[in-house]
Amino acid sequence: MKKIKYTPDAADKLRELKKSISQEYGSNSANKIVKNITDAIRGLCDYEDKGPEVSKMFDVTTDYQYLFVSGNYVFYRVEDKYIRIINLYREKEDFMWQLFGIDSTPQETIDYWNE
Repeated sequence: MKKIKYTPDAADKLRELKKSISQEYGSNSANKIVKNITDAIRGLCDYEDKGPEVSKMFDVTTDYQYLFVSGNYVFYRVEDKYIRIINLYREKEDFMWQLFGIDSTPQETIDYWNE
C-alpha cells in the first residue's frame, strides 16, 4: 500500500485552512472540514484513482488528479511508492492560474472590468 506524502505547500495550506475556518466559524467546524479532507486523502490509499485526471478535465498536460472535498480541491499525483498531495485550493481560488499559469477568466469578465 502506498503512503500519503504532503508537499510543504499542501501542508501549509491545510494548516491555513483550519486556522481560517476556526477564526470565521469556530474550531468545531474547522475540525470537521479538515477531517473530511484528510479522510478523503487517506481514502486514496485504498483507491488511488478515485479522482479524475486533470488532463482529461482541462486542456492541460499533467499527471495530477484531484478530489473535490468540502468546497476544496485537493490535487495529487500517484507515484511509485507514494501518493503525493500537491496542493489544496478553496473552491473560489483560481487553481488553474496558480498551478499551471493558465488564465481562466472569461473574456466577458475582462471586457466588463476593462482588465
